[in-house]
Amino acid sequence: MLSGLTQTGARQREIAEVVLRNGWGYMRRLLMGRQSDEPEFPTPAVLRKILIELGPVYVKLGQLLSTRPDLLPSAYIDALSTLQSNVPAVPWTAVEPVLQQSLQQPLEKVFAQVQPIAIAAGSIAQVHRATLVDGREVALKIQRPGIDAVVEQDIQLIQFLAGLAGKTDLGQEYAIPTLAAEFCDALKDELNFKREAGFTDELRRNLARSRWIDPSKMLIPAINWEITSEKLLVMEWLEGVPLLEARLEEESAGDKTHTERRSLMTLLFRAFAQQVYVDGFFHADPHPGNIFYIGSGHLALLDCGMVGRLDPNTQRLLTEMLLAIVEIDSRRCAQITLELAGSTQPVNIPVLEQDYERLLRKYYNRDLSAINFSEVFYEILQVARNNKIRLPSSLGLYAKTLANLEGVTRSFDPDINLFEEIKPLMTDLFQKQLVGEAPLQAMLRAALDLKNLSLQSPRQMELILERVTSENLTWRVSLPEIDGVRRTLDAAANRLSFSIVVGALIMGAATITAQTQESRFTWISDSLFIAASVLGLWLIISILRSGQLK
Repeated sequence: MLSGLTQTGARQREIAEVVLRNGWGYMRRLLMGRQSDEPEFPTPAVLRKILIELGPVYVKLGQLLSTRPDLLPSAYIDALSTLQSNVPAVPWTAVEPVLQQSLQQPLEKVFAQVQPIAIAAGSIAQVHRATLVDGREVALKIQRPGIDAVVEQDIQLIQFLAGLAGKTDLGQEYAIPTLAAEFCDALKDELNFKREAGFTDELRRNLARSRWIDPSKMLIPAINWEITSEKLLVMEWLEGVPLLEARLEEESAGDKTHTERRSLMTLLFRAFAQQVYVDGFFHADPHPGNIFYIGSGHLALLDCGMVGRLDPNTQRLLTEMLLAIVEIDSRRCAQITLELAGSTQPVNIPVLEQDYERLLRKYYNRDLSAINFSEVFYEILQVARNNKIRLPSSLGLYAKTLANLEGVTRSFDPDINLFEEIKPLMTDLFQKQLVGEAPLQAMLRAALDLKNLSLQSPRQMELILERVTSENLTWRVSLPEIDGVRRTLDAAANRLSFSIVVGALIMGAATITAQTQESRFTWISDSLFIAASVLGLWLIISILRSGQLK
């Protein structure tokens, strides 16, 4: 670790110069190894500018951060969502050796032609069009030469900085070292194109068996596994244009009904609803550049490098959350949030419910077609953040995906009513959650459970009654707060006892003094007064030190 940091010394100085130039003194103090007070975050615009100046790896880090609305306010998410690598393509002479090494055979044996000019370039890879020897058109995603060494160097530095930030109160609250480890793992995963190829195939298989859409109209490029490797991804070439740049056939013919436009958005929305709520595996980056119009009512979904996964319980809770938002049910929103978090940390539930009540109140009597569901979910994540509730990172990806999808659909078809698109799917969703994909099996399973319960219940009731009548039943009650109450009562009882003793000593001394004038008894009354004074003074001091005089 230390040798790695020594090698990144020049990079540290470069980062210090960038953050200093942009006026972020807190990060400069961390880099210089000085003690730092509470973090002073840069504004969203300044943070975006810093990441751009630091280069492609940090732009990628910013893009990953933009998928975490569960951690960052919406202003930061909006600023980081616009980050693009904007890196020039590497010359073909530098890329060709990477391609050659990945193939481990001469290019002419695999490709009839490869276009040397890249059609797209990013921070990790660039894309070239090619033709296989059998005539099939393919897209080649080739890793930039030397990028793995750059990523490894910057990962070491990110982990070092996260360790320093983790020593602050805020760093511990947000578990910054853990978050940094997650982001670093995600960056490393970006370097393995076999991983993306696997995701692409899984998505194709899931959509191919969809009941909600026509699978032939939602295209996912097929992977050529024979020549795909960790640094080379070879996939089917799909001819099309980015969705928002598409000129539809019906509009080209002068038809203003926008029938195809609406059917395309229905196709897109239902495809993602299946991914999220049924399959639990979804494309997590549906921005306009990754959705292509192929023609004749067909869409293509590209770049499956970023995906999200949801377990069945989370799918169920998200479906219920959607229904709770529609019904403006703040109490149910609070309950679902706590179930999603699964945290043992104490939460002030009445405050959480009041926050949701204030949030949802502005949607009373609003037309559902005008509700921006992604914006509502962002606000729900903000309420959870304000109440110190840590939600799973998959929910951040879900919220970002929902925001991207809603932005694309409303940009392409401003008059679309997303609630109307949801309604036909709700019955299927709740049926799946209630009885699963096989209703008969679910009914038989429930019948067997009821039978077992009916057979076991009488015997269990008999055992309980036997223990009650034989006085062998033991109740184990655990109240964590009871120890504090007990100590408080003990302290109050002790002080009351001391007060009674002091009063008794004073009264005894006064009685002796009043009933006898003999000097031989005077020492007794004096001793009682002295004892009462000492005990009374000790009692007053203990009360003052406890801070509970008022």
